[in-house]
Amino acid sequence: FTSTRVSEKMTKLFSLVVLYKGESAAHILKAGWDLSSLSFFQRGTAQDFITFTSKILVERTGVGARQSVKEAEYMCHVFVRGDNLSVVCVSDHEYPPRVAHTMMQRVSEDFAGQIKPPEWTPGQEVTGFNGQLEVYLNKFQDPTQSDAMSRVQSDLDETKIVLHSTIEAVLQRGEKLDDLVDKSEALSMQSKAFYKTARKTNSCCGTSWG
Repeated sequence: FTSTRVSEKMTKLFSLVVLYKGESAAHILKAGWDLSSLSFFQRGTAQDFITFTSKILVERTGVGARQSVKEAEYMCHVFVRGDNLSVVCVSDHEYPPRVAHTMMQRVSEDFAGQIKPPEWTPGQEVTGFNGQLEVYLNKFQDPTQSDAMSRVQSDLDETKIVLHSTIEAVLQRGEKLDDLVDKSEALSMQSKAFYKTARKTNSCCGTSWG
């Protein structure tokens, strides 16, 4: 009983981001966060990187595809619908990809039902759908309950989720994550420096944002 409680506590969802995959770039329509498990000083940097990584992954994920990509201690789950509406969820490694993708499917349906397509394309955050991503994060924070629910209600085919062990596997040939970070105008100098330190440290002893 104790170990179950501990594992439930350790399993975490950090963010849910809804984006639109445009012809040349992806932009964020709405984002929800639960960064309470990170130290106060790391939250801004983590938010910067999740935003940055979400865009990179959506831009490099095919229409209609689902991917789960490992980056340091985190898993980035990506879903791009046929109409280019996209959802990215960041969790820890313990969170089951199947449950994450079930949640993302529902988020995309909810969002599309409330926010009409003409509001997706202008390139800015939408004014509606306030607080709803946080409700999803809270509801799905315990994957054991959510998985039981999702098995009954969802016919999501797990074999359609492509798993990658590094973010580099998703990048186009010749692209390097370090170069994308350097070129990014969305990341502050502080975030870039933090990223480089975390990545260097992670390669030898597994330390990251948390």
